[in-house]
Amino acid sequence: MGEATNYKIILQYDGTSFSGWQKQGNTKNTIQEKLESILSEMSGETVEIHGAGRTDAGVHAEGQVASFKLRNFKEPDFVKSYLNKYLPARICVTSAEIAENDFHARLSAKGKVYVYRVWNSDTRNVFEYPYLYHYAESIIDCGKMQKAADLLKGECDLASFCVPSQLKGYDKKGRSTVRRIDRIKVERIGEEVRMTFEGSGFLYNTVRIMAGTLIEIGIGQRSVESITETVKKRDRASAGFKAPACGLILKEVKY
Repeated sequence: MGEATNYKIILQYDGTSFSGWQKQGNTKNTIQEKLESILSEMSGETVEIHGAGRTDAGVHAEGQVASFKLRNFKEPDFVKSYLNKYLPARICVTSAEIAENDFHARLSAKGKVYVYRVWNSDTRNVFEYPYLYHYAESIIDCGKMQKAADLLKGECDLASFCVPSQLKGYDKKGRSTVRRIDRIKVERIGEEVRMTFEGSGFLYNTVRIMAGTLIEIGIGQRSVESITETVKKRDRASAGFKAPACGLILKEVKY
């Protein structure tokens, strides 16, 4: 048997009913588990798949990227068709191709784009309900949010926007919590407030905590300038609430 072939796939999923991307010991209801199970049955070998972003339970993806290797060669179109035939209806592979042997969906990524959506109205958006955080208590000021977001651009220590185990400038695996933030765009589209986060990478729960902090600024619970002090403190308690998973989508991975 020859050298294993490296594959790259792009997929989208509605994360509402899944326990996140990453495989877990206490459940088989994860995106990674579903993919590995089907690929292993298809190829007759044990397959390990790597995702570009380890999305949390309830988080969605439009442009998730994954890579895996097969010793039993299969044409990319066959891989795509086979996966889509047996995957749950809320997961879909949109493309499959052969990648360079050293390509790794997570380690090769140069940047990620996430979108967080808030429905800011007392009239619910019924048809998109699972993909929005519904907030009806007051009008959100996008202008204030954008001014605060602009203060985060560039090299930014995300320690204050991490879970408590990722304090003092390093996460629990010893990696720096400093990341490059290229863009945070806040816009109102009708009743929707949409935040787009683009950067070199984000830590566990970071985008949801940043979104929650910006929302608190938008409703007047925090000042625009407070975001700078929040970053300096490197303390989760200094940031805002963690916005619900339902509003977050992994939009794109850049290489």
